[in-house]
Amino acid sequence: MSLKAYFQDEAPNATEGGAGLRLPGLRLSVVVWHLCWAGYTLFGLMGLLLLPASPLVIAALVAITVPGAACVILLSRDSQFMRQALMWVWAVGALLAVAFTGGISGPLAVWCILPLLAAVVLNQRTLITLGASLAFGITLFGIMISVWHGIRLPDEQEGFWLSVIANVSIVAGLGLAVLPALRMRSERASEAEEARDRLLKILTEQPGLLICLDGDGRVVAAYGEAPAGLDLKALLQLGVPASAHVPDRMGVKAAIETAVIEGRADIGFTPHAAMDHYVLLSLRRGLDGRVYGVMHDASLSHAHEASLEAARIEAESLNKGKTQFLASMSHELRTPLNAVIGFSDIMRLKMFGELPPKYAEYAQLIWESGQHVLDMINDVLDMSKIEAQKYELALESFDIREPVSAALRLIRGQAHEKAIDIISQMPEMPLLVSADKRAIKQICLNLLSNAVKFTPQGGDVRLSLSQREDVVDIVITDTGIGISAEDLSRIGQPYEQSGPAEQRAMGTGLGLSIVKAMAHLLGGSLTLSSTLGEGTTVTISLPVVQADEQPELPMPMPVNMGPVNMGPVNSRPVQPEPQSAVQSLEAFARAAQNAIHNPLEDISHTPESLSRFSDFVIRPPKS
Repeated sequence: MSLKAYFQDEAPNATEGGAGLRLPGLRLSVVVWHLCWAGYTLFGLMGLLLLPASPLVIAALVAITVPGAACVILLSRDSQFMRQALMWVWAVGALLAVAFTGGISGPLAVWCILPLLAAVVLNQRTLITLGASLAFGITLFGIMISVWHGIRLPDEQEGFWLSVIANVSIVAGLGLAVLPALRMRSERASEAEEARDRLLKILTEQPGLLICLDGDGRVVAAYGEAPAGLDLKALLQLGVPASAHVPDRMGVKAAIETAVIEGRADIGFTPHAAMDHYVLLSLRRGLDGRVYGVMHDASLSHAHEASLEAARIEAESLNKGKTQFLASMSHELRTPLNAVIGFSDIMRLKMFGELPPKYAEYAQLIWESGQHVLDMINDVLDMSKIEAQKYELALESFDIREPVSAALRLIRGQAHEKAIDIISQMPEMPLLVSADKRAIKQICLNLLSNAVKFTPQGGDVRLSLSQREDVVDIVITDTGIGISAEDLSRIGQPYEQSGPAEQRAMGTGLGLSIVKAMAHLLGGSLTLSSTLGEGTTVTISLPVVQADEQPELPMPMPVNMGPVNMGPVNSRPVQPEPQSAVQSLEAFARAAQNAIHNPLEDISHTPESLSRFSDFVIRPPKS
């Protein structure tokens, strides 16, 4: 490293009115150098006074003594401005000394470089530049003085002693001036060596293997702890792909190419020397175009992931078997159950004559229980189809009011038995949609059935159908028992129910999850809002309105709408991601479950200092 590199652009702590130079020893050496200069020139002046020296010679020595003494001001006011001012004082003193002794041809001509010499003492690159410029200017001025011959040269005796004083001062001053720079050079070299050793220690002791690769995957530098089971000989001689198990080598090569092109890549592989281990390699492209990576032993985490994957596959297999069993059993149960419901319906309607009141009551109970079991079986069958990925939509164009009205007709009988008013609000004009008519009807029927089931006698259930641009909103509100805020977080999951045990016995907990799955399949969303003891509102938003022009719809007119006190609500939106109408089986299977994706964000940093080393420092894994 050159000496120039050790001169500072600015003194680190030298600000206007601030502290002095960075090192107290350096600051003291600058002042001592200037004072020694002033003392030396004063000593020479006293010697010349013993001779018959001319006034110009005496004036020259006095002029050059002033800059040395002026440095004392830096002890109290050290700043960049004061240092520059000191440089100009040196320039003026040197200029006068050279001019008074005959210019460049005089005995003090070597003092033209004094501003540069003083700048070297101050050890700042900006001041050295200024000093060199001033020295060059003084030299030009000295040449002009010599050419002019306006000032006579000192006599032979004066010239001899002035030459001695000038040459000795320059040689001694230059030697002492370089000492601070050499001292700083030594200190900075020591600091750089310590920093390198410290960085090398960190790279070597870190729990991973840092590598630098060329475009072919060969290792050009490596630091740190090698993962257990890694073949270091193959790694260093043949490259990273050669250290991997044969089936994994193509993947490692592809990862290196991806890192070169796209800037990053991550891959795991099995070392060929230890099949029971697993190594994770993260690659990043550096600013210099090289690929840097870190390798660490991921055997434990890989084994854990493998066990989790095996458990997931086993759970899916068991769940599939459960689903197939439920579907099979449900089909087997429906045949005799239909017979029980049919005969009990004949008996309760007294089609073949009157029955004793007690027997009529038994027939009614048999019919109600059969209907309850049939509803549960139908729900189980629907959910089985969903989980078995066999539920498909049949898209068609129709007026959405038709399936909604059909669901209302089916539920009115059940509502009439509990003296519950069913109030509907739908557009007067057709509202064309592209969807599955059976799914729309099933959504409305499930929601209306739940509303009637959990609304006490004498309450009311309201259904509203409206359009927002390409979205159809189906809103069903009841005045039932409501849902607590704690249960809202669970409602919508398969087999999840709210309320006490006797309330849960009224269903299977599949109705709302089926609605949510069907809404998801149609690209829509389900939103629940409820207040315990006051009622529940369910909103289904479906983007199924046909793109063709719809007839202008008048404002919907309410039918038998009375005032309803909704009160404050606790709401929890359930927002499935919208999908297109053409759905895959896998998408519909996910519709019945909450699939939560947690993206893993990996952040790596390639040490800039790594590119400065080209050696290999690899230690074996610690046991």
